[in-house]
Order: sequence, then structure tokens, then C-alpha cells
Amino acid sequence: MPSRILRIATRSSPMALHQAEQVAASLENLGAATELVKLTTAGDRWMGDLSKLGGKGAFTKELDRALLADEADIAVHCLKDIPGDIPIPAGLTFAAYLPREDLHDAIITRTGAHLADLPTGTVVGTSSVRRRAQLRLHYPHLTVTPLRGNVNSRLARLDEGHVDVLIAAVSGLHRVDQAHRITETLDLDTMCPPIGAGILTVACRAEDAEVADLTARLDDLDTRRQADAERAMLHALQGHCNSPIAGYAALDGAGRLELRGKVFNLDGTQWLDAHHWGVPDEPQALGFFVGADLLRQGARRLIDTIPH
Repeated sequence: MPSRILRIATRSSPMALHQAEQVAASLENLGAATELVKLTTAGDRWMGDLSKLGGKGAFTKELDRALLADEADIAVHCLKDIPGDIPIPAGLTFAAYLPREDLHDAIITRTGAHLADLPTGTVVGTSSVRRRAQLRLHYPHLTVTPLRGNVNSRLARLDEGHVDVLIAAVSGLHRVDQAHRITETLDLDTMCPPIGAGILTVACRAEDAEVADLTARLDDLDTRRQADAERAMLHALQGHCNSPIAGYAALDGAGRLELRGKVFNLDGTQWLDAHHWGVPDEPQALGFFVGADLLRQGARRLIDTIPH
């Protein structure tokens, strides 16, 4: 066991703290002592459009900087928040991927009605370009308005009547004990998730073998394979923070690794779809193949026409 207390860098939001505490408990079960290093990231401070902030890494840079400055020993990230083109700074490594949680998005309405039953003009609050594009594709009668903040603050905005409908990740709602608020869980064809949905990853300094070896004991191989496939696809597409890119990998009943990828324009009137299978031991090859298929269909043009 490490001879020192392991410092865990985490964002200070309720959900991030729950995630860090989950990792801390797992490490303590292995005999390690831990403490949380709570940080407020640029993404937490900024309530405007993330693209105006530079977008990529807005929720992760401060945590990675704390690792590199030896102000923390590990950092807990939501994989969906980590940029695909520059996934991790030099000197750091993803030591573990925790078992994947629920991939789905859920809606929460003040009336208890499902999306298909809501009247024209009902206001849905979301700042996610991925969610906005798919809402406009499947539910064009709804009005979508920007809504940022952590899930608790967004729930408060819903309760105050600023919006009629909120969309949130099922896994996130469970982490902050708000799953009872779910009105409807959306299927993956209607609301394809972001890359890395439901996956927590633990980063550490690559040279810190003691911590890396211990943290690796938390690693889930199936989740790592899914993450590698999805992020290889994202890397191939070279999207930016305003790119509505979605997708997910899974092991099918025959033991094959499958990967579904989608690219949308901002209003959901154009979209591309690719779905392929590969062997679990070569997840990145599958990811690049799906990314190449989407590029062949015209993803580069679709992505480049979106301002960022």
C-alpha cells in the first residue's frame, strides 16, 4: 500500500464529490488512506456557452494541472468531459476505468407528461448541442432553450418554472439521489449518448508506479474496451465542442464489440449513422473504422459547417 495519504482531485459539485467519494471508498477497501482535494474548474465557474470558454477541457484542466504540480495523486473525471483530440496531458495516464453505469438520458417534466405528449411550444432546457439536435429531429414541436449548471441547479430552475422540461443523464441523477424525479427514460435510438457516457476514469502521473499499480486494481476491462473504441472514433472525427457527436460501444451476445456512431448538424435536419462490429481485443481499430465510415459519409463537411 502507498506509504502516504492519496490526494484525490475532484470538482466541488455534488455529483463530482459523489464520484470522488466512490473512488475513495474503493481505494480504502484496498487498504489505502485518502483525502479529497476539491477544485472549482473553469467550466463550473462559467455559465455561458462553453465554446466561448474554449470548450475542450473546461471541466478537467485544473484537475490535470493539480496532478502535474504534485498537488494531488489521482484525479477523477467523467470520461465524456475529456476532449477527444488531446485526451490527456503528457505525463499523465488513465490508470482505471470504473464499471460503466447507465448510458441513457432521462427527461423530467413538471407535469409528468412524456415528450411525445407535450404541447407545441413546451420549453426544454439544455445547453447540449447533442441533445438539442436530437430533440429537434424527433420532437420538432418543442422549443429548446439554453440551460447550464450542475444537475441540482438545473432541477431548481425547472422547479422555479424557468423551463418546462429538463434532460439529464440517468447515471448522474442516481449519483445525486434524484433518480426519483425521472419522468421518462429515452431509448438510445431517440437520444444517442455522448462519447464516454456513464464512465468514470481515474488519472494519475505515469511515473508514479505505486499509485498507478494500486489504482489499476479498480480497472474494468470491458469498460476500458468500450472507452477505447468510442474515443478512437471521436479522435478520428476531430470534432469541436459545438459538434453534435454521439455514440456508444457495447459487447453483444456473441462476445463481439459493437460501436454505433452518429454525427448531426445543429438543428437535427442532417445526420449520419454508422454501426459496425469488431473483436474486443482491438477496440481502437473498430473506433477508427467507424470514424472513417462517418467521414466517408460526409462528417467532415457537417462538422466544419458548425461554428466554434
